[in-house]
Amino acid sequence: MKAKRELVATLNCQLLTVNCLFLLWPAVATSAPGGPPSPELVDATTVAPDLAVELKYATSDNFMRKNVYGEMTRCYLRKEAAQKLAAAGKALRALRPDLRLLAYDCARPLRVQRLMWKLVKGTPSQPYVADPRTGSMHNYGCAVDLTLADRKGRALEMGSAFDATGELAQPRQERALHLAGKLSTPHWTNRLLLRLVMVQAGFIPLDIEWWHFDCVRPGEARGRFTKLP
Repeated sequence: MKAKRELVATLNCQLLTVNCLFLLWPAVATSAPGGPPSPELVDATTVAPDLAVELKYATSDNFMRKNVYGEMTRCYLRKEAAQKLAAAGKALRALRPDLRLLAYDCARPLRVQRLMWKLVKGTPSQPYVADPRTGSMHNYGCAVDLTLADRKGRALEMGSAFDATGELAQPRQERALHLAGKLSTPHWTNRLLLRLVMVQAGFIPLDIEWWHFDCVRPGEARGRFTKLP
């Protein structure tokens, strides 16, 4: 009888401990604001160690002029996207050992997408930001914004700034811009090299932003994945 009481007491104590841990779990799980917005994502640098990262939305160097990512400064992606990014980096090293890829934006929480949409809705910049009701490919962890950089991580000139709007940022306008003298040969060459290694690795470029690449088609992303919170 005594042994039974001791066993019950032990089980009750263990149950209380589990309940306390369960109650504390949400706070613990969200106590690392710099961590991934979803456990389904990976840190891309663990798959592509040569990747340089400078998340623009974790700084004030973006069109919103403020840090909207807080302490999240790492490039988080779906594993499939990270693997393709590693392949692109390998292809780049084979062609230009003096260069590396530099990521400007990766997975993007939906809360940030709502803020961006609010700022651009009804303005000429609206086509450059996805309606959060549909979602950007960034919201699925399936897109990366990036550029070329030297081995020290210094970005190469690409003819327009990241996040720029207008025809100078658009790959579909590049030939005409080059012929008109608005896009230099070195800048166009840099863009072509970036697209070459990304497309070879399986990424899909966007025709209005030289820096944006999707790892799958939008329809496939929406069918396979959920948007990040």
